[in-house]
Amino acid sequence: MPHDLPARNTDPATSHDAAAELVASGRQAAQQQEVLAAVRAQPGATSAELAQASDLDRYAVARRLPELERRGLVRRDGPRPCAVMSRMALTWWPT
Repeated sequence: MPHDLPARNTDPATSHDAAAELVASGRQAAQQQEVLAAVRAQPGATSAELAQASDLDRYAVARRLPELERRGLVRRDGPRPCAVMSRMALTWWPT
């Protein structure tokens, strides 16, 4: 699976260093695979619900979802009440 560098051009050098290490270590790809499997197992779940069903925290899941979306592997859909966060949240579906 190709990688996005998970740092913006405007981020400080330390963020770029951390992003490069995340990619080089294979952790980003592993997290993407785990999140993709969670979306396939729970279509229509929110990022917090997906995190609850995986070993990743909600923030890691929320970072990987847009990367998977850019690759056309998942799509975001409208919000609904999240069972974990008790507020409206976007839902995620496999493509």
